[in-house]
Amino acid sequence: MKQAVTFAVVSVGLIGLCAGVMWLLYPAAEAQRGILMASLLALIVQLAAYAVIRGMGRRNVIAGWGLGAMLRFAVLMVFALVIVPRFALPPAPATISLALFLFVTTLVEPLFLKS
Repeated sequence: MKQAVTFAVVSVGLIGLCAGVMWLLYPAAEAQRGILMASLLALIVQLAAYAVIRGMGRRNVIAGWGLGAMLRFAVLMVFALVIVPRFALPPAPATISLALFLFVTTLVEPLFLKS
């Protein structure tokens, strides 16, 4: 449980840091709205993927990572093809932000899987 909470806190920090950088790169209000939506979605997806991996147990960590990767990819596609047009978000900053947030938090995920 402690590792999950620590992963959540680190994820919030990393996503916040990356969102700040994206806000500097895309200062328009609409772009920032897309970055904010992407950051919230990324946090939810990362916590869900982490729960899937932890739930698979030590014997099936690779299967859990595979499921997590498929979940992340599916969410990225739905976001880019459905959510971005539906909410009239600028495609580049919103989609790049989501991909960045998912990538960065996925890189630190293994540090919290040791048990």
